[in-house]
Amino acid sequence: MENALDKQLERLNFNLIEMGALVERAIACAAKGFISQDITNAKVTFQINGEIKAKEKEIEHLAMKLLLRSPSPKQLRQISAAQKMIASLSRIGDQTSDISEITMIMSAEPYTIDLFVIPDMARETIHMAIDSIHSFVHNDINMALSVTKKDDCVDKLFLDQREMLVKALHEKPDSSGQALDIIMVAKYFERIGDHAADVAEWVIYYITGKHTDKF
Repeated sequence: MENALDKQLERLNFNLIEMGALVERAIACAAKGFISQDITNAKVTFQINGEIKAKEKEIEHLAMKLLLRSPSPKQLRQISAAQKMIASLSRIGDQTSDISEITMIMSAEPYTIDLFVIPDMARETIHMAIDSIHSFVHNDINMALSVTKKDDCVDKLFLDQREMLVKALHEKPDSSGQALDIIMVAKYFERIGDHAADVAEWVIYYITGKHTDKF
């Protein structure tokens, strides 16, 4: 019985790795599509998000089966944390679709305003998503803690982006509509960072059995 449960928990980890890889692709694809005004990448992002949703349901089903097998307290924490994590990963997928929707809308006209730090926000959030999943699989609390710290960096990048857009609008007041769309995309990346940090917070709970102050 225990061996069978351990094998299913390994499968749970593997599925989480797969879901994390899909999320990584979705962020990268959404970012590339927006930065390059590439509709093809935007459409691919929608497809990847569909795969993320399917993987979420698969993991939910597996988690329910595991809960029926009388897991130990630590195994129960692992399963519960995984359920919370996939919810956050799914929200990241939704945010990438939101970014791609704006890409579709903005694709008709070239950017007249600099994107400033949005490429940096995209890069940081990809790393956060990857590291949050790896910290879970490898029980690495230090990696999880580093993800939560990176969230502050993404928050600062968002504030920098907003400030630079305000200054840019003084020079190009006719570009207010485009500036609004760009700040929305920056906000979506900021939320992606929040969700990746949420994943890391649940990893910390799984390892220590304690919630951080954030929860």
